Amino acid sequence: MKIEDLKKLQQKKYRESRGHFLVEGEHLVLELQKAAANNVALQACELYVTDNYQDWRSPFNKHVIDDRQMAQIAETKTPQGIVALVPLLPPTLAIAGERSIYLHEIQDPGNLGTILRTLAWFGGFRCLLSPNSVDPYNGKAVRASMGAIFHVPIEINIPLSSVAARYQQIACLELAGEDLASPAFKNFDCYLFGSEARGLPHDQLAAMQATPYTIRGRDSIDSLNVAAAVHMCAYEINRSTVPNVIT
Repeated sequence: MKIEDLKKLQQKKYRESRGHFLVEGEHLVLELQKAAANNVALQACELYVTDNYQDWRSPFNKHVIDDRQMAQIAETKTPQGIVALVPLLPPTLAIAGERSIYLHEIQDPGNLGTILRTLAWFGGFRCLLSPNSVDPYNGKAVRASMGAIFHVPIEINIPLSSVAARYQQIACLELAGEDLASPAFKNFDCYLFGSEARGLPHDQLAAMQATPYTIRGRDSIDSLNVAAAVHMCAYEINRSTVPNVIT
């Protein structure tokens, strides 16, 4: 792909039309290479490097470019000199026991990337994004994920109205609800989270019969960061499903 075409991939419309996104930096490329070892489709990635990385060992087709060209395609102010071109892949099929985290109109790419890191850490989660959510292949979201984006199945543009037909047991995070520490919290198929600004649409929640849960706090502020809320919920689900070990 030409340098000018690679540069266009910094914009969502071109990522969608070209079916590719960019991954920048040593750590992300290493995580990509690990993921490609178990995913044949990712082996079609291409690597663009400056002279400093021309000896980088990679299974991908490699192109050596100059610093000026690297500055054009990289989003960071001081690029390391290594960028991968990655195809957008369809989500994998759900597996038995997998749970879904549904994010409604989340806007912050840093929050999304951090959430993906949490889901990858615990494993067994799928991430569903509503329409009008931030693009997970946005450069900031990709970098914030620290490579988790290659290990968590992601589905985009999933209407909230479609969730009830897909999952039987649905929970949501609300200010008024059952305590998160309830043993029943681990028993749901899908967990709904709204953005800090707008939350979840209550009319749709009522129609879906989503069971509300809450993270108890001191009510000093109006809301909890959505990434922090997902962290605590994923931990609680994981803690609840792992039996105690008696030593």
